[in-house]
Amino acid sequence: MRNILYWGATGLIATEVLLAGFFYLTGAPQAVENFRHVGYPQQLRILLGIAKLSAAIVLLLPRLPTLKEWVYAGCTFMWIAAIVAHYLAGDGPLVLLPLALLGLLGVSYITRSATRRGYTAAAAVEARS
Repeated sequence: MRNILYWGATGLIATEVLLAGFFYLTGAPQAVENFRHVGYPQQLRILLGIAKLSAAIVLLLPRLPTLKEWVYAGCTFMWIAAIVAHYLAGDGPLVLLPLALLGLLGVSYITRSATRRGYTAAAAVEARS
C-alpha cells in the first residue's frame, strides 16, 4: 500500500511539474499571464521552467537520493511562494491548488522507500540487514 501511495503521489507531482515546466519554457500565453498577474518577472518563469523539468526527471529516476532531497525542498519552497502569491493577488480558491500539490509532495516524501532517501537512511537500513 505504501508503494502505491508513493508512486501515485510522485507520478502526479512529476506530471504536474513536467507539464508546467514545458508550458513555462514554451511561453504558453496562460503561463505568461499568470506570472504577470501575480507580479513575478518573466525571467523567473524561465528559471522555474528549467527547475521543474529537472525536478520531474530526478523524482522519477532511481537512486540520486541527495538530488531528490533538493527536489522536495525546492518544490516545497516553490509551492509555498505560489500560495502566498495567489493569496496576495486575491485569487481566492486558486490558493488551494498549490496547497494540494504541497500535500501530495508530503505524501510522496513520507511514503518513499529507504533506498530513495538520503545516505543516512539507506545506511541505517543496510546496517539492520
